[in-house]
Amino acid sequence: MESKLAPATPHFDSTPDASHSAEAYIAEKRIGERIRRLRLKRSMGLVELGRHTGLSASFLSQLETGRVVPTLRNLARIAIVFGRDLSYFFEPEPHPLFRVHRRTERVRLPQSGVDDPTYYFESLAYMVPERQLDPYYAEFVPVKKPAEVKPHVHPGYEFLYVLQGELEIRHGDRSHTLIAGDSVYFDAGTSHSYRCAGTAAAVALIVTMHQLLPPTPPATRPLGTSGVRQTPETQRPPDLEETAPPANSGPA
Repeated sequence: MESKLAPATPHFDSTPDASHSAEAYIAEKRIGERIRRLRLKRSMGLVELGRHTGLSASFLSQLETGRVVPTLRNLARIAIVFGRDLSYFFEPEPHPLFRVHRRTERVRLPQSGVDDPTYYFESLAYMVPERQLDPYYAEFVPVKKPAEVKPHVHPGYEFLYVLQGELEIRHGDRSHTLIAGDSVYFDAGTSHSYRCAGTAAAVALIVTMHQLLPPTPPATRPLGTSGVRQTPETQRPPDLEETAPPANSGPA
């Protein structure tokens, strides 16, 4: 019975043809660039990386610029420093996240669950998967009659920048009125609410940042401390509605 072997990591020998092939392979995989990115993410200099790997700073510099071909042993030393597998240098490189949202692609949605909406919103990043923050363009219309705006709470933090008009923000027991050019950053875990404070609509840019709680052992985790994260389909800001809306129904 024929045995099946896992794909082997590339092996480079010292013959002239093999050396040329190895150089082409290294250039194709951009191994030097990957090493440099790993090093800069750690704010690590060439000398420091050399101390960890036993390789000289000059050799590492030539390696990053593609002027020398590394051995698998040297790559393994570097991989260990950064907590990576050797296969990291040979796997296809993922494309960095970059998503443009055109104004014509956005959808303007009203506040849900009410007869007279007090705000309208447009998600500015609803097509980004697994996003860590949610930006919104929101328009708060003047309230037609006196009414109490119910405060809301959600995990994480929130940033708001007023583009035009006057906006009243209540955070906990305190109330603040912001005008165009004002901004606020606050803990969204404290009850908060919004209200147009002028006779004309107030427009604001709102960014909600999800709070990713660090993992803790199950035996010591208090109840109710698991991280909360919106799904990519959710477009409704969590602070503008009391309950989470269904997917694609707009901001909360």
